[in-house]
Amino acid sequence: MGITTKAPLQIGSPSKSINIKKIKRKGVVFSNFYLEWTKEHPLVKRIRLWRWFATLNQMTNGYVFNDYKSLPRVLLFEPGGSSAEVLLYGGKVVSWKNSQGEELLFMSKNTGGRFPKGGISLCFPQVANTGMMKEICWSKKNAKSFDNIPLRLTPTGNPSSVDLTLKTTANDSNTWPRSFELRLRVSLGPDKMTIISYIKNTDNASLSFTFALQNYLSVSDMSEVRVEGLETLDFHDNLQQGKRFTEQPDAITFDGEVDRVYIKTPGNIAIIDHNKKRTIVIRNEGLPDAGLWTPWDNATKASEIGFGDKDYQNMLSVDSGVLEKPIILKPLEEWKGYQELSIISSSYCSGQLDPKMVAFYAKV
Repeated sequence: MGITTKAPLQIGSPSKSINIKKIKRKGVVFSNFYLEWTKEHPLVKRIRLWRWFATLNQMTNGYVFNDYKSLPRVLLFEPGGSSAEVLLYGGKVVSWKNSQGEELLFMSKNTGGRFPKGGISLCFPQVANTGMMKEICWSKKNAKSFDNIPLRLTPTGNPSSVDLTLKTTANDSNTWPRSFELRLRVSLGPDKMTIISYIKNTDNASLSFTFALQNYLSVSDMSEVRVEGLETLDFHDNLQQGKRFTEQPDAITFDGEVDRVYIKTPGNIAIIDHNKKRTIVIRNEGLPDAGLWTPWDNATKASEIGFGDKDYQNMLSVDSGVLEKPIILKPLEEWKGYQELSIISSSYCSGQLDPKMVAFYAKV
């Protein structure tokens, strides 16, 4: 039996309310329903609790649900309050929230295309113009990723991690240059997320590939962000035909378009957001290179890749990968790449970061 409210129900001040004109779910119709969405309100707490139990019930029955454009995804959570959402298509991470419920990844509101743009994307076996597929993937926007390919889900029995796999078959010869097996594990901890990638060559010939995890991070304002850990390193500047330069000894700040590949990184990179008073640390093993990208106000460049004109103001891409020299696997050989994203103390957001201190906080 449907229920219709004859007068608006208002909670909180109208200026901060969300107006939902009409919502119909399972025979219940709410008309002109106003709700101030804050964590403190008792009704909101109950709704959040209902959603949590519904999610738990779904996870115990396969823990897969559909959301964005009916794409199947897995919800990860841990007792401290952190959560993440991982698409089965390509293992793309479309949400990562800290224990305070703050979104740490940037997702574009641009509605073009079937798949959401942003989050953390896996690119393989080709990134930009490196590797065996140069004639197919000649620019960043054509990097070969798994966005259109569903990976097979292997339940772990742990609501804070998920295993995804992809094995090529004889029917995939027109899609992939070699046969391989890819395994991806996404794990969630208190204000920490790890992504471990395994690639095994199942072909009778050598497998050459480049690889990247493209991390689109949410920031308050690009002009207030600094990146530490890349000082004095060599990098290829894609805005200058890939010429090689050496970074200055100071932390990196932004006032224009940047598209670089840093090589032989130390393994710890810190993204400091002064306005949000938080620092995200990226720690890598087996991923020696780092990509740094912002289109700034280059609307053409942003739209080519699928972002909106103003997305650059709140987004920074810091990639982890094998970008300069391809990995070459002999038959039956396996490669492993490890990335860890973590939040460190907000009080440690001033001054240059000591790499030893970054490593210490990243392990906490």
